[in-house]
Amino acid sequence: MLKVFKNTEEQNIAAAEIFVASAKEAIDAKGSFNVALTGGSSPVKFHKLLAESPYREQVEWEKVAIYWGDERWVPLDDDKSNAKMAEETLLSHVPIPKDQIFFMWAPDVEPEDYAAEYEQLLRNNLGPEGSFDLIYLGMGDDGHTASLFPGEAVLGEKDKWVDAYFLAPQDMYRITLTAPLINKAKKIAFVLYGEKKIHALHEVLEGAYNPEKYPSQLIKPVNGELEFLVDEVAASGLSKK
Repeated sequence: MLKVFKNTEEQNIAAAEIFVASAKEAIDAKGSFNVALTGGSSPVKFHKLLAESPYREQVEWEKVAIYWGDERWVPLDDDKSNAKMAEETLLSHVPIPKDQIFFMWAPDVEPEDYAAEYEQLLRNNLGPEGSFDLIYLGMGDDGHTASLFPGEAVLGEKDKWVDAYFLAPQDMYRITLTAPLINKAKKIAFVLYGEKKIHALHEVLEGAYNPEKYPSQLIKPVNGELEFLVDEVAASGLSKK
């Protein structure tokens, strides 16, 4: 489902409201809420909304478990870390137990080994179905999402839930949830805005199916809901809005 907003303020309110509603639904149903956050700039403002009234009081934070869709393989205090951004904009401002925040990085371990550890963690916490209640995603100017980049072998992964690999163009390791696991989620919300996203959004939603070039096309929930929250600028290249 595509939702187009007049401005990023309305867009971020919608993104925050999805978090609140999904948390309430999951906690009412099973007593816990499992959410995977995204990095980049797109979540900063709605993170800050969630950390403030009235949204902060609407979430039972002690029943929330935080994961990530992907991460750069850098220490948690590195400015490139998605976790650092989330800590500064949201996690340090809400009463969530620290042992319910599952960082996608650890010291003194190889990224490939930690990907296997993180997958086992997910299997233990989510169960064999591996279904997140909510996953937020962004989209790069090149159509990538999470750390599913164009032309990389991870795009063809069928069995692993989590993978890590060296991304040569960025000269760094990335760790990521794979498309098969993402697609098990009950709800997936893409949040993107701005002129730089016009081409990628058009290709992902209306272009020929070519996930090797536009990996966001791999995101097709098995039984869950998929929403694109975009501003009018990002949506301006679409024929159907």
